Amino acid sequence: MVRREVVGAHYGLRDWLAQRITAVVMAIYTLLLALALATVPAIDFLHWSVLWKLPVMRYATVLFLLSVYYHAWIGVRDIIMDYVKDPGLRLTLYVFVIGALVCYAVWSVQILWGL
Repeated sequence: MVRREVVGAHYGLRDWLAQRITAVVMAIYTLLLALALATVPAIDFLHWSVLWKLPVMRYATVLFLLSVYYHAWIGVRDIIMDYVKDPGLRLTLYVFVIGALVCYAVWSVQILWGL
């Protein structure tokens, strides 16, 4: 009897599905933003600031940005996993990418809510 040992991280289906879901969220947000900009009478500072004061726009933007960051993490992690063979360098790159994405997420919230 041959005993097969499965190796690897087993991210396949879950990450494939996560990337598809985040892509759909980003597409819906893009359509929402295009619709919002099409209905604004003029794109000047006053109308732009009123648009971003709406809670629905802020929450939709946060959801969009979190989707972008998670989508990016899956893609970059897979690229690093495929092409970087040294475990130390791979871990260093993971930490750097995660740190950058967390900083981007915090910065996005600061921008949207003016913290």
